[in-house]
Amino acid sequence: MSYITGHWSYDPFLILAVVVAAWHEVGLWRLARRSRPERTRERRLRSLWFYAGLAVLLIAVESPIDYWADDYFLVHMIQHLLLMFAAPSLIVAGAPWQPLLAALPGHSGRSVTRGVLAGGWSRPLRAVGGFFLRPWVAVGLFNAVMLFWHLPAPFDLAENNQAVHIWLMHGSFFVAGVLFWLQFIPSPPFRRRMPLMSQAAALLVTNAVMIGIAMSLSIFVNASVYPVYDHVPGVTLPPFADQQIGAAILWVCGDFWALPAMIMIVRQLIVTDGSLTAALDKVLNRGASRNTWTAWGRPRAGALTSQRPSPPDAES
Repeated sequence: MSYITGHWSYDPFLILAVVVAAWHEVGLWRLARRSRPERTRERRLRSLWFYAGLAVLLIAVESPIDYWADDYFLVHMIQHLLLMFAAPSLIVAGAPWQPLLAALPGHSGRSVTRGVLAGGWSRPLRAVGGFFLRPWVAVGLFNAVMLFWHLPAPFDLAENNQAVHIWLMHGSFFVAGVLFWLQFIPSPPFRRRMPLMSQAAALLVTNAVMIGIAMSLSIFVNASVYPVYDHVPGVTLPPFADQQIGAAILWVCGDFWALPAMIMIVRQLIVTDGSLTAALDKVLNRGASRNTWTAWGRPRAGALTSQRPSPPDAES
């Protein structure tokens, strides 16, 4: 029981999360004053996902998970999955962007939104944001971050340097996770630009990368690859066994988050194509060319455009 009840950190991140939640509530209240009741209910339901994502973030960095991650690789894998999959997907589903802007004093929320979307001063910002929001850039970044931080040298560096661990490792996990899940989960005012077939391919590629990492840590080696876990005092679980369990968690839990997204994609393909057979035919790449290219050999409008936020609606 002490593994669960002890070693809660209560660091300043808890205060930050409470402030963000309160700020979000102010934005929801302001939007509700000028919106239709159905839009208000929709935002309220989405806010539950956002708050769940904040709660998962707190669990990942303030609960005993963060404490025991220094001693057990398997706990570290749980933390990584929370930071890359669980928390970002919930926050993206919560679509907190407009409420957070609406909470700015006076009419500055609308002014900031217009400035970011169309202002001359924000062109470099839009260029950088547009680049990282490109579907395959976001997917590639997500997989690159995951691969990089599971290499022995960067992993041990993060374990021995708290600044690198918190700001670089955990920060890159979360940011890459948000960019990744924006390609799959509706999150107004962002519009998903990735075609359904590309979404399916991205999930399959990401799952293959996770399986490859898991196999590299459990099947293709016969000893622990992370020296930082070799001599942890007071830990009775052998380092290699700990590493194998962590690899299994990465494999299984990664599928747990990828499969629901794949099911939703297949369901949308069924609606689009009219039958399960046609949808599976596309997933198996026999109909992929018809999804992306027209008979004239040119991409369909919007098929290869990058993702960008849509302009705020009249009601915000």
